[in-house]
Amino acid sequence: MTALTVTQVRRRFLVLHALRWLPTGLMVPVMILLMQERGLTLSQIGLVSVAQGLVVLALELPTGGLADAVGRRPVLLVAWILNLASLLVFAVADSFALFFLVWALQGVFRALDSGPLESWYVDATLAADPDATYEPGLGYAGTVIGVAIGAGALISGGLVALGPIGPVSALTVPVLVAAALQVVALLVLLVLLVEVRPAKVSGALRASVLQAPRMVGQAIGLLRRSRVLFALVAVELFWGFGMVTFESLLPVRLAEVVGGAERAATLLGPASSAAWLAQAAGAALTPLLLRSLGAAPAAALLRVLQGVTVVGMGLFAGPVGVLIAYLACYSVHGASNPLHMGLLHRQVDGPYRTSVISLNSMMGQPGFAIGAVALTALADTVSVTAAMLVGAVVLAVAAPLYLPAWSADRRKKATDTAEPGEGTGGPADPTPVVVDRAGLTSGA
Repeated sequence: MTALTVTQVRRRFLVLHALRWLPTGLMVPVMILLMQERGLTLSQIGLVSVAQGLVVLALELPTGGLADAVGRRPVLLVAWILNLASLLVFAVADSFALFFLVWALQGVFRALDSGPLESWYVDATLAADPDATYEPGLGYAGTVIGVAIGAGALISGGLVALGPIGPVSALTVPVLVAAALQVVALLVLLVLLVEVRPAKVSGALRASVLQAPRMVGQAIGLLRRSRVLFALVAVELFWGFGMVTFESLLPVRLAEVVGGAERAATLLGPASSAAWLAQAAGAALTPLLLRSLGAAPAAALLRVLQGVTVVGMGLFAGPVGVLIAYLACYSVHGASNPLHMGLLHRQVDGPYRTSVISLNSMMGQPGFAIGAVALTALADTVSVTAAMLVGAVVLAVAAPLYLPAWSADRRKKATDTAEPGEGTGGPADPTPVVVDRAGLTSGA
């Protein structure tokens, strides 16, 4: 088979990314409403959704190690098949137990799906050209996510507006369309995701599965060996805490300024679609930020800017100001993620890439949980504005954690530009932690 070029890898990555998130966009507008239509109360909906978070927290690291050991393609196939199963169960679920099963399946899907596609893209890009930059592709992926979810949400709304089709209720139609699109995504995945791995001998699969826990341990060991990687992963803890402000508190804040929950919900519907497009626009700025500022300085600046946008959501007195700050927050959010992930990828070179991504993703779970408890309690006892201001400070406080990556990058550039034979006053502190299949070594 002819080797893929960098451009071909990027195109395949973006197509698969779009197909991954389009079904999600179809589900966003109808998920809660359909569960209510089937008889669940809001408190029951909250309980069944806990299943996803618990499963993701338990499986995030082991599944990341599995993808590194077995391969990204087979893990993604299993993940997307489980997503299809959850959609089909969701289409017919009519009890608490069945909806709990749906969310549990979603948890396994999300744990398996977290990292393999992105890791494949980075590894395939470097295989095509070791000097290629992959951050722009990660930025384009953020744009694709926003557009795919936004488009899916609009299609879903149109399908619901058409009304029921025979015995299928209007709210169920988007679920069935999402399931059909997931089948298409599976077929395209089989064709486009080409992974070159050593030929398997008898018992190799079992050995790879048994190897997964060791890879998880090795990935965790990287944090002890690299202060740059430790700082980057710590950012996710602060990020998860601060996300509570614009994911959970914003609707309450909007209800305050417009004088009612129903009016707030009316405004928040189109605003949410616009927010995903704003996130896509922010992600599209990644190449410009890389050229003008560099990855680490830009990421640090965006952490502060996101804190400022949350302050705006908490202090502006009218709905227009709150929503403008909300859209600005999502724009910054879209630009931040590709830069953060690009910095993270540059700290790992070897078979543990997905494990490290999963470790980074997992850190957001306790951060969000702590934020949800602390900030909602503060909102109840003091005010929503006070809670948002605290969340804004926590988001901004994460900015200095990008300094080790910035310093390491500057040292690396200084070393790369030095003339052969020039001394640098001692051995350089390497930027990446290189990981080979024999173990961990510090050095590039």
